[in-house]
Amino acid sequence: MDSILSAVGSYVTWDVKGLLIFVVVFILTADYVKNRQPASFPPGPRAFPIVGNLFSVDYKRTHEYMTQLAGEYGNVYSLRMGQTWMVVLNGLEILKEGLVNQGEGLADRPDSPLQMDVGHGLGVITSSGNLWKQQRRFALSTLKYFGFGKKSLEPIILDEFTHCANVFNDYKGKPFKPHLILNYVVSNIICSLVFGHRFEYGNEKFLQLMKWFDQGLEIEGSFWAQLYNSFPIPMRYLPGPHQTVKQIWKDTMEFIGEELKEHKQNWDASDPRDYIDCYLKEIEMTKGQADSTFDEENLVMCVLDLFVAGSETTSTTLRWAFLYMAKYPEIQEQVQAEIDREIGQSRQPSMEDRANLPFTDAVLHEIQRMGNIAPISLPHVTNRDMKLGGYTIPKGVTIIPNLTSVLFDKDEWETPFTFNPKHFLNKEGKFVKKAAFIPFSAGKRVCLGENLARMELFLFYTSFMQHFNFSMPAGVKPDMDYRFGITLAPAHQYEICATPR
Repeated sequence: MDSILSAVGSYVTWDVKGLLIFVVVFILTADYVKNRQPASFPPGPRAFPIVGNLFSVDYKRTHEYMTQLAGEYGNVYSLRMGQTWMVVLNGLEILKEGLVNQGEGLADRPDSPLQMDVGHGLGVITSSGNLWKQQRRFALSTLKYFGFGKKSLEPIILDEFTHCANVFNDYKGKPFKPHLILNYVVSNIICSLVFGHRFEYGNEKFLQLMKWFDQGLEIEGSFWAQLYNSFPIPMRYLPGPHQTVKQIWKDTMEFIGEELKEHKQNWDASDPRDYIDCYLKEIEMTKGQADSTFDEENLVMCVLDLFVAGSETTSTTLRWAFLYMAKYPEIQEQVQAEIDREIGQSRQPSMEDRANLPFTDAVLHEIQRMGNIAPISLPHVTNRDMKLGGYTIPKGVTIIPNLTSVLFDKDEWETPFTFNPKHFLNKEGKFVKKAAFIPFSAGKRVCLGENLARMELFLFYTSFMQHFNFSMPAGVKPDMDYRFGITLAPAHQYEICATPR
Protein backbone atom coordinates (compact mmCIF):
# COMPACT_ATOMS: atom_id res chain seq x y z
CA MET A 1 0.00 0.00 0.00
CA ASP A 2 2.82 2.38 0.92
CA SER A 3 4.58 1.67 -2.36
CA ILE A 4 1.40 2.46 -4.29
CA LEU A 5 0.93 5.78 -2.47
CA SER A 6 4.58 6.60 -3.01
CA ALA A 7 4.25 5.91 -6.73
CA VAL A 8 1.11 8.06 -6.95
CA GLY A 9 2.78 10.88 -4.99
CA SER A 10 5.81 10.72 -7.25
CA TYR A 11 3.57 10.81 -10.32
CA VAL A 12 1.64 13.84 -9.02
CA THR A 13 4.90 15.63 -8.14
CA TRP A 14 6.28 15.06 -11.60
CA ASP A 15 2.94 16.00 -13.14
CA VAL A 16 3.03 19.38 -11.34
CA LYS A 17 6.67 19.88 -12.31
CA GLY A 18 5.84 19.05 -15.90
CA LEU A 19 2.96 21.53 -15.88
CA LEU A 20 5.18 24.26 -14.47
CA ILE A 21 7.87 23.54 -17.04
CA PHE A 22 5.25 23.66 -19.80
CA VAL A 23 3.85 26.97 -18.50
CA VAL A 24 7.30 28.53 -18.28
CA VAL A 25 8.30 27.32 -21.75
CA PHE A 26 4.97 28.52 -23.15
CA ILE A 27 5.34 32.00 -21.60
CA LEU A 28 8.92 32.36 -22.79
CA THR A 29 8.01 31.18 -26.29
CA ALA A 30 5.00 33.49 -26.47
CA ASP A 31 7.15 36.38 -25.23
CA TYR A 32 9.79 35.64 -27.88
CA VAL A 33 7.25 35.37 -30.71
CA LYS A 34 5.38 38.52 -29.63
CA ASN A 35 8.52 40.62 -29.34
CA ARG A 36 10.43 39.29 -32.34
CA GLN A 37 11.55 42.08 -34.63
CA PRO A 38 12.76 42.04 -38.26
CA ALA A 39 16.47 41.55 -38.95
CA SER A 40 16.72 45.19 -40.05
CA PHE A 41 15.46 46.45 -36.66
CA PRO A 42 17.96 48.64 -34.77
CA PRO A 43 20.36 46.74 -32.50
CA GLY A 44 20.49 47.22 -28.75
CA PRO A 45 21.50 45.67 -25.44
CA ARG A 46 20.31 42.16 -24.76
CA ALA A 47 16.76 42.13 -23.42
CA PHE A 48 15.59 39.68 -20.76
CA PRO A 49 12.33 37.76 -21.26
CA ILE A 50 9.17 39.49 -20.02
CA VAL A 51 10.93 42.54 -18.49
CA GLY A 52 13.25 43.41 -21.40
CA ASN A 53 15.73 46.13 -20.36
CA LEU A 54 13.46 47.49 -17.64
CA PHE A 55 15.90 46.77 -14.82
CA SER A 56 19.03 47.70 -16.79
CA VAL A 57 18.37 51.44 -17.04
CA ASP A 58 19.79 53.82 -14.45
CA TYR A 59 16.68 55.92 -13.79
CA LYS A 60 18.62 58.57 -11.87
CA ARG A 61 20.60 59.43 -15.02
CA THR A 62 18.56 57.97 -17.86
CA HIS A 63 19.76 60.54 -20.41
CA GLU A 64 23.42 59.79 -19.69
CA TYR A 65 22.79 56.04 -19.85
CA MET A 66 21.07 56.41 -23.23
CA THR A 67 23.90 58.57 -24.57
CA GLN A 68 26.49 56.00 -23.48
CA LEU A 69 24.59 53.22 -25.26
CA ALA A 70 24.82 55.22 -28.49
CA GLY A 71 28.61 54.87 -28.29
CA GLU A 72 28.18 51.10 -28.25
CA TYR A 73 25.23 50.49 -30.58
CA GLY A 74 25.20 53.57 -32.83
CA ASN A 75 22.95 56.61 -33.11
CA VAL A 76 19.85 54.49 -33.71
CA TYR A 77 19.39 51.65 -31.25
CA SER A 78 16.57 49.83 -29.48
CA LEU A 79 15.50 49.14 -25.90
CA ARG A 80 12.70 46.91 -24.74
CA MET A 81 10.85 48.15 -21.66
CA GLY A 82 8.61 45.33 -20.52
CA GLN A 83 6.42 44.61 -23.54
CA THR A 84 7.13 47.96 -25.21
CA TRP A 85 9.84 48.46 -27.83
CA MET A 86 11.61 51.80 -27.93
CA VAL A 87 14.06 53.19 -30.46
CA VAL A 88 16.39 55.92 -29.21
CA LEU A 89 17.56 58.57 -31.69
CA ASN A 90 20.94 60.21 -31.04
CA GLY A 91 22.89 62.96 -32.79
CA LEU A 92 21.74 65.99 -34.74
CA GLU A 93 21.52 64.37 -38.16
CA ILE A 94 19.44 61.41 -36.99
CA LEU A 95 17.09 63.62 -34.97
CA LYS A 96 16.61 65.90 -37.99
CA GLU A 97 15.97 62.89 -40.21
CA GLY A 98 13.31 61.57 -37.85
CA LEU A 99 11.63 64.63 -36.35
CA VAL A 100 11.88 67.01 -39.31
CA ASN A 101 12.40 65.15 -42.59
CA GLN A 102 9.98 62.35 -41.64
CA GLY A 103 8.06 64.34 -39.07
CA GLU A 104 4.62 63.25 -40.26
CA GLY A 105 5.45 59.65 -39.38
CA LEU A 106 6.45 60.67 -35.85
CA ALA A 107 3.73 63.23 -35.16
CA ASP A 108 1.85 61.01 -32.68
CA ARG A 109 2.42 60.16 -29.03
CA PRO A 110 2.41 56.59 -27.69
CA ASP A 111 -0.59 55.45 -25.66
CA SER A 112 1.23 55.47 -22.34
CA PRO A 113 -0.95 53.62 -19.78
CA LEU A 114 -0.14 56.12 -17.02
CA GLN A 115 -0.98 59.09 -19.23
CA MET A 116 -4.09 57.38 -20.57
CA ASP A 117 -5.32 56.61 -17.04
CA VAL A 118 -4.80 60.25 -16.04
CA GLY A 119 -5.75 62.19 -19.16
CA HIS A 120 -7.56 59.65 -21.38
CA GLY A 121 -5.56 60.71 -24.43
CA LEU A 122 -6.88 64.27 -24.27
CA GLY A 123 -5.10 67.63 -24.11
CA VAL A 124 -2.48 69.10 -26.39
CA ILE A 125 0.79 67.46 -25.29
CA THR A 126 0.10 63.71 -25.15
CA SER A 127 -2.77 63.53 -27.66
CA SER A 128 -2.47 62.37 -31.27
CA GLY A 129 -4.18 62.49 -34.65
CA ASN A 130 -7.04 64.85 -35.41
CA LEU A 131 -7.57 65.64 -31.72
CA TRP A 132 -3.99 66.87 -31.34
CA LYS A 133 -4.10 68.88 -34.58
CA GLN A 134 -7.31 70.66 -33.58
CA GLN A 135 -6.16 71.40 -30.04
CA ARG A 136 -2.67 72.58 -30.99
CA ARG A 137 -3.99 74.83 -33.77
CA PHE A 138 -6.57 76.35 -31.42
CA ALA A 139 -4.05 76.83 -28.58
CA LEU A 140 -1.52 78.57 -30.83
CA SER A 141 -4.04 80.90 -32.44
CA THR A 142 -5.76 81.75 -29.15
CA LEU A 143 -2.58 82.40 -27.19
CA LYS A 144 -1.23 84.55 -30.03
CA TYR A 145 -4.44 86.56 -29.82
CA PHE A 146 -3.59 87.31 -26.18
CA GLY A 147 -0.01 88.30 -26.98
CA PHE A 148 1.76 84.92 -26.90
CA GLY A 149 5.30 85.64 -28.12
CA LYS A 150 4.40 89.24 -29.02
CA LYS A 151 5.54 92.59 -27.66
CA SER A 152 2.16 93.12 -26.01
CA LEU A 153 3.09 90.43 -23.47
CA GLU A 154 6.26 92.21 -22.36
CA PRO A 155 4.54 94.47 -19.77
CA ILE A 156 2.94 91.43 -18.09
CA ILE A 157 6.31 89.66 -17.82
CA LEU A 158 8.10 92.77 -16.57
CA ASP A 159 5.33 93.53 -14.08
CA GLU A 160 5.68 90.00 -12.69
CA PHE A 161 9.42 90.55 -12.34
CA THR A 162 8.68 93.61 -10.23
CA HIS A 163 6.60 91.47 -7.83
CA CYS A 164 9.47 88.99 -7.65
CA ALA A 165 12.12 91.69 -7.16
CA ASN A 166 10.18 93.04 -4.18
CA VAL A 167 10.30 89.59 -2.58
CA PHE A 168 14.03 89.22 -3.30
CA ASN A 169 14.71 92.69 -1.86
CA ASP A 170 12.95 91.74 1.37
CA TYR A 171 15.73 89.23 2.07
CA LYS A 172 18.32 92.07 1.92
CA GLY A 173 21.06 89.86 0.54
CA LYS A 174 20.54 87.08 3.09
CA PRO A 175 20.29 83.42 1.91
CA PHE A 176 16.88 82.15 0.76
CA LYS A 177 15.45 79.37 -1.39
CA PRO A 178 14.37 80.75 -4.79
CA HIS A 179 12.68 77.55 -5.98
CA LEU A 180 9.01 78.23 -5.26
CA ILE A 181 9.31 81.98 -5.86
CA LEU A 182 10.54 81.33 -9.41
CA ASN A 183 7.70 78.86 -9.92
CA TYR A 184 5.24 81.57 -8.88
CA VAL A 185 6.81 84.15 -11.19
CA VAL A 186 6.77 82.03 -14.33
CA SER A 187 3.44 80.31 -13.65
CA ASN A 188 1.71 83.66 -13.22
CA ILE A 189 2.45 84.48 -16.86
CA ILE A 190 0.57 81.43 -18.11
CA CYS A 191 -2.12 82.15 -15.48
CA SER A 192 -2.63 85.58 -17.04
CA LEU A 193 -3.10 84.01 -20.47
CA VAL A 194 -5.22 81.03 -19.41
CA PHE A 195 -7.17 82.24 -16.36
CA GLY A 196 -7.09 85.97 -17.04
CA HIS A 197 -5.51 86.77 -13.67
CA ARG A 198 -2.39 86.18 -11.57
CA PHE A 199 -2.12 84.71 -8.08
CA GLU A 200 -0.53 86.36 -5.07
CA TYR A 201 2.59 84.50 -3.94
CA GLY A 202 1.03 83.76 -0.55
CA ASN A 203 -2.03 82.03 -2.05
CA GLU A 204 -2.22 78.58 -0.43
CA LYS A 205 -3.85 76.88 -3.44
CA PHE A 206 -1.24 78.33 -5.78
CA LEU A 207 1.56 77.18 -3.46
CA GLN A 208 0.14 73.65 -3.40
CA LEU A 209 -0.15 73.64 -7.19
CA MET A 210 3.54 74.51 -7.59
CA LYS A 211 4.53 71.69 -5.23
CA TRP A 212 2.36 69.23 -7.15
CA PHE A 213 3.99 70.12 -10.47
CA ASP A 214 7.45 69.62 -9.01
CA GLN A 215 6.65 66.25 -7.46
CA GLY A 216 4.56 64.98 -10.36
CA LEU A 217 7.19 65.57 -13.03
CA GLU A 218 9.86 63.87 -10.92
CA ILE A 219 7.75 60.73 -10.46
CA GLU A 220 6.79 60.61 -14.15
CA GLY A 221 10.46 60.31 -15.09
CA SER A 222 11.13 57.61 -12.51
CA PHE A 223 11.34 53.81 -12.51
CA TRP A 224 7.83 53.64 -11.05
CA ALA A 225 6.27 55.34 -14.06
CA GLN A 226 8.14 53.02 -16.43
CA LEU A 227 7.06 50.00 -14.38
CA TYR A 228 3.45 51.21 -14.55
CA ASN A 229 3.63 51.65 -18.31
CA SER A 230 5.23 48.22 -18.75
CA PHE A 231 2.81 46.30 -16.51
CA PRO A 232 -0.27 48.51 -16.11
CA ILE A 233 -2.80 45.87 -14.99
CA PRO A 234 -1.10 44.89 -11.70
CA MET A 235 0.37 48.36 -11.13
CA ARG A 236 -3.09 49.95 -11.16
CA TYR A 237 -3.78 48.14 -7.88
CA LEU A 238 -0.35 48.13 -6.22
CA PRO A 239 0.73 50.98 -3.90
CA GLY A 240 3.66 53.25 -4.73
CA PRO A 241 4.63 56.68 -6.07
CA HIS A 242 2.70 55.94 -9.28
CA GLN A 243 -0.51 56.22 -7.25
CA THR A 244 0.72 59.53 -5.83
CA VAL A 245 1.26 61.02 -9.28
CA LYS A 246 -2.24 59.97 -10.38
CA GLN A 247 -3.67 61.74 -7.33
CA ILE A 248 -1.55 64.83 -8.01
CA TRP A 249 -2.93 65.26 -11.52
CA LYS A 250 -6.46 64.51 -10.32
CA ASP A 251 -6.18 67.25 -7.68
CA THR A 252 -4.70 69.63 -10.24
CA MET A 253 -7.59 69.01 -12.61
CA GLU A 254 -10.01 69.75 -9.76
CA PHE A 255 -8.20 73.08 -9.22
CA ILE A 256 -8.63 73.88 -12.92
CA GLY A 257 -12.24 72.75 -12.73
CA GLU A 258 -12.92 75.36 -10.04
CA GLU A 259 -11.47 78.08 -12.30
CA LEU A 260 -13.64 76.80 -15.15
CA LYS A 261 -16.73 76.90 -12.94
CA GLU A 262 -16.07 80.54 -12.05
CA HIS A 263 -15.52 81.44 -15.72
CA LYS A 264 -18.82 79.88 -16.77
CA GLN A 265 -20.72 82.00 -14.26
CA ASN A 266 -19.79 85.33 -15.84
CA TRP A 267 -18.29 84.84 -19.28
CA ASP A 268 -19.31 86.75 -22.39
CA ALA A 269 -18.79 84.98 -25.73
CA SER A 270 -18.52 88.33 -27.50
CA ASP A 271 -15.72 89.53 -25.22
CA PRO A 272 -13.36 86.65 -24.30
CA ARG A 273 -10.92 87.53 -21.51
CA ASP A 274 -8.53 84.57 -21.76
CA TYR A 275 -7.91 81.07 -23.12
CA ILE A 276 -10.73 79.48 -21.09
CA ASP A 277 -13.28 82.00 -22.38
CA CYS A 278 -12.17 81.37 -25.96
CA TYR A 279 -12.38 77.62 -25.45
CA LEU A 280 -15.91 77.86 -24.04
CA LYS A 281 -16.84 79.89 -27.11
CA GLU A 282 -15.29 77.23 -29.37
CA ILE A 283 -17.34 74.53 -27.62
CA GLU A 284 -20.51 76.47 -28.42
CA MET A 285 -19.49 77.14 -32.03
CA THR A 286 -18.55 73.51 -32.82
CA LYS A 287 -21.41 71.85 -30.98
CA GLY A 288 -22.95 69.19 -33.19
CA GLN A 289 -19.97 68.90 -35.55
CA ALA A 290 -19.03 65.26 -35.91
CA ASP A 291 -15.28 65.79 -35.96
CA SER A 292 -15.14 68.38 -33.16
CA THR A 293 -12.85 67.56 -30.21
CA PHE A 294 -13.87 70.54 -28.10
CA ASP A 295 -15.57 69.79 -24.78
CA GLU A 296 -15.04 70.67 -21.13
CA GLU A 297 -13.04 67.52 -20.32
CA ASN A 298 -10.60 68.36 -23.09
CA LEU A 299 -10.52 71.97 -21.92
CA VAL A 300 -9.35 70.92 -18.46
CA MET A 301 -6.60 68.69 -19.90
CA CYS A 302 -5.43 71.41 -22.30
CA VAL A 303 -5.18 73.92 -19.46
CA LEU A 304 -3.23 71.38 -17.40
CA ASP A 305 -0.83 70.83 -20.31
CA LEU A 306 -0.35 74.56 -20.88
CA PHE A 307 0.15 75.11 -17.18
CA VAL A 308 2.83 72.45 -16.76
CA ALA A 309 4.61 73.14 -20.05
CA GLY A 310 4.41 76.89 -19.59
CA SER A 311 5.85 77.03 -16.10
CA GLU A 312 8.12 74.17 -15.09
CA THR A 313 10.72 74.32 -17.87
CA THR A 314 11.25 78.09 -17.71
CA SER A 315 11.38 78.29 -13.91
CA THR A 316 13.84 75.37 -13.81
CA THR A 317 16.06 77.13 -16.37
CA LEU A 318 16.14 80.23 -14.16
CA ARG A 319 17.10 78.10 -11.16
CA TRP A 320 20.06 76.80 -13.18
CA ALA A 321 20.86 80.37 -14.22
CA PHE A 322 21.28 81.49 -10.61
CA LEU A 323 23.59 78.54 -9.91
CA TYR A 324 25.76 79.17 -12.96
CA MET A 325 26.06 82.87 -12.17
CA ALA A 326 27.10 82.06 -8.61
CA LYS A 327 29.60 79.50 -9.90
CA TYR A 328 31.07 81.85 -12.51
CA PRO A 329 31.02 85.37 -10.97
CA GLU A 330 33.34 86.69 -13.68
CA ILE A 331 30.77 85.79 -16.33
CA GLN A 332 28.03 87.38 -14.23
CA GLU A 333 30.09 90.59 -14.12
CA GLN A 334 30.52 90.59 -17.91
CA VAL A 335 26.78 90.18 -18.40
CA GLN A 336 26.01 93.01 -16.00
CA ALA A 337 28.59 95.29 -17.64
CA GLU A 338 26.95 94.72 -21.03
CA ILE A 339 23.47 95.37 -19.63
CA ASP A 340 24.66 98.53 -17.84
CA ARG A 341 26.26 99.76 -21.05
CA GLU A 342 23.31 99.07 -23.37
CA ILE A 343 20.28 99.50 -21.06
CA GLY A 344 21.48 101.11 -17.86
CA GLN A 345 19.56 101.06 -14.58
CA SER A 346 16.85 103.58 -15.38
CA ARG A 347 14.61 101.51 -17.66
CA GLN A 348 13.40 97.93 -17.97
CA PRO A 349 14.78 95.67 -20.71
CA SER A 350 12.84 94.95 -23.89
CA MET A 351 13.03 92.19 -26.47
CA GLU A 352 14.42 94.83 -28.83
CA ASP A 353 17.52 94.98 -26.62
CA ARG A 354 18.41 91.40 -27.45
CA ALA A 355 20.31 92.31 -30.61
CA ASN A 356 22.50 94.68 -28.60
CA LEU A 357 23.26 92.14 -25.85
CA PRO A 358 25.17 89.35 -27.66
CA PHE A 359 27.16 88.19 -24.62
CA THR A 360 24.08 88.15 -22.39
CA ASP A 361 22.22 86.20 -25.06
CA ALA A 362 25.12 83.76 -25.41
CA VAL A 363 25.26 83.15 -21.66
CA LEU A 364 21.52 82.53 -21.54
CA HIS A 365 21.77 80.01 -24.38
CA GLU A 366 24.68 78.28 -22.67
CA ILE A 367 22.62 78.02 -19.47
CA GLN A 368 19.89 76.32 -21.49
CA ARG A 369 22.38 73.98 -23.15
CA MET A 370 24.13 72.97 -19.94
CA GLY A 371 20.88 72.91 -17.94
CA ASN A 372 19.48 70.42 -20.49
CA ILE A 373 15.96 70.89 -19.14
CA ALA A 374 14.22 68.26 -21.30
CA PRO A 375 17.04 65.69 -21.67
CA ILE A 376 15.10 63.06 -23.62
CA SER A 377 12.21 65.28 -24.70
CA LEU A 378 8.81 63.56 -24.82
CA PRO A 379 8.24 60.22 -26.58
CA HIS A 380 6.87 59.90 -30.10
CA VAL A 381 5.43 56.82 -31.79
CA THR A 382 5.69 55.67 -35.39
CA ASN A 383 2.30 55.85 -37.11
CA ARG A 384 3.62 53.87 -40.09
CA ASP A 385 6.60 51.69 -40.99
CA MET A 386 9.67 53.88 -41.31
CA LYS A 387 13.32 53.82 -42.34
CA LEU A 388 15.68 55.66 -39.98
CA GLY A 389 19.45 55.52 -40.07
CA GLY A 390 19.26 52.58 -42.45
CA TYR A 391 17.07 50.53 -40.08
CA THR A 392 13.43 49.46 -40.41
CA ILE A 393 11.16 50.63 -37.60
CA PRO A 394 7.65 49.16 -37.69
CA LYS A 395 4.47 51.07 -36.93
CA GLY A 396 3.68 51.41 -33.23
CA VAL A 397 7.25 51.63 -31.90
CA THR A 398 7.99 54.33 -29.32
CA ILE A 399 10.69 56.81 -30.37
CA ILE A 400 12.87 58.62 -27.82
CA PRO A 401 14.63 61.77 -29.13
CA ASN A 402 17.74 61.96 -26.97
CA LEU A 403 18.35 65.72 -26.95
CA THR A 404 21.26 65.23 -24.55
CA SER A 405 23.23 63.49 -27.31
CA VAL A 406 23.01 66.70 -29.38
CA LEU A 407 23.46 69.33 -26.68
CA PHE A 408 26.66 67.62 -25.45
CA ASP A 409 27.99 66.29 -28.77
CA LYS A 410 31.78 66.76 -28.96
CA ASP A 411 31.48 67.18 -32.74
CA GLU A 412 29.07 70.09 -32.32
CA TRP A 413 30.53 71.96 -29.34
CA GLU A 414 34.12 72.99 -28.66
CA THR A 415 33.93 72.18 -24.93
CA PRO A 416 30.65 70.24 -24.56
CA PHE A 417 30.93 69.57 -20.82
CA THR A 418 32.24 73.00 -19.82
CA PHE A 419 30.15 76.14 -19.35
CA ASN A 420 31.36 78.26 -22.27
CA PRO A 421 29.31 81.18 -23.68
CA LYS A 422 31.75 81.36 -26.61
CA HIS A 423 29.82 78.44 -28.08
CA PHE A 424 27.31 81.08 -29.23
CA LEU A 425 29.69 83.88 -30.24
CA ASN A 426 31.68 84.34 -33.44
CA LYS A 427 35.16 85.86 -33.63
CA GLU A 428 33.66 89.35 -33.74
CA GLY A 429 31.73 88.73 -30.54
CA LYS A 430 28.36 88.61 -32.28
CA PHE A 431 25.71 86.11 -31.23
CA VAL A 432 25.36 83.01 -33.41
CA LYS A 433 22.66 80.41 -32.82
CA LYS A 434 23.87 76.91 -33.70
CA ALA A 435 21.81 74.21 -35.39
CA ALA A 436 22.68 71.81 -32.56
CA PHE A 437 20.91 74.03 -30.04
CA ILE A 438 17.58 72.18 -29.77
CA PRO A 439 16.43 72.35 -26.12
CA PHE A 440 12.80 72.66 -27.33
CA SER A 441 13.13 69.60 -29.62
CA ALA A 442 12.23 69.94 -33.32
CA GLY A 443 9.67 69.08 -35.98
CA LYS A 444 5.90 68.98 -35.77
CA ARG A 445 5.86 68.37 -32.01
CA VAL A 446 8.35 71.13 -31.19
CA CYS A 447 7.52 72.74 -27.84
CA LEU A 448 4.24 74.66 -28.14
CA GLY A 449 5.49 77.40 -25.84
CA GLU A 450 8.95 77.96 -27.35
CA ASN A 451 8.30 81.59 -28.30
CA LEU A 452 6.86 82.40 -24.89
CA ALA A 453 9.72 80.62 -23.10
CA ARG A 454 12.35 82.49 -25.12
CA MET A 455 10.72 85.82 -24.32
CA GLU A 456 10.31 85.02 -20.62
CA LEU A 457 13.86 83.75 -20.25
CA PHE A 458 15.42 86.80 -21.88
CA LEU A 459 13.34 89.38 -20.02
CA PHE A 460 13.52 87.65 -16.64
CA TYR A 461 17.22 86.79 -16.85
CA THR A 462 18.21 90.26 -18.07
CA SER A 463 16.10 91.89 -15.36
CA PHE A 464 17.63 89.73 -12.64
CA MET A 465 21.14 90.53 -13.84
CA GLN A 466 20.27 94.23 -14.05
CA HIS A 467 19.12 94.43 -10.43
CA PHE A 468 20.92 91.71 -8.43
CA ASN A 469 24.25 90.03 -7.80
CA PHE A 470 23.86 86.31 -7.19
CA SER A 471 26.19 84.37 -4.90
CA MET A 472 26.16 81.32 -2.65
CA PRO A 473 25.93 81.68 1.13
CA ALA A 474 29.30 81.99 2.88
CA GLY A 475 31.25 78.73 2.80
CA VAL A 476 28.85 77.03 0.36
CA LYS A 477 29.85 75.93 -3.14
CA PRO A 478 27.30 75.68 -5.97
CA ASP A 479 25.97 72.11 -6.24
CA MET A 480 25.55 71.42 -9.97
CA ASP A 481 24.14 67.92 -9.48
CA TYR A 482 20.75 67.25 -11.04
CA ARG A 483 17.52 65.41 -10.28
CA PHE A 484 16.22 63.42 -13.23
CA GLY A 485 12.55 63.53 -14.13
CA ILE A 486 10.53 64.68 -17.13
CA THR A 487 12.64 67.78 -16.58
CA LEU A 488 16.23 67.94 -15.35
CA ALA A 489 16.28 70.17 -12.27
CA PRO A 490 18.90 71.10 -9.69
CA ALA A 491 19.21 68.21 -7.25
CA HIS A 492 18.47 70.31 -4.19
CA GLN A 493 16.35 73.31 -3.26
CA TYR A 494 19.47 75.37 -2.77
CA GLU A 495 19.82 78.72 -0.99
CA ILE A 496 21.13 81.76 -2.84
CA CYS A 497 22.00 85.33 -1.93
CA ALA A 498 20.48 87.99 -4.18
CA THR A 499 22.22 91.25 -3.29
CA PRO A 500 20.63 94.41 -4.78
CA ARG A 501 23.02 96.23 -7.10
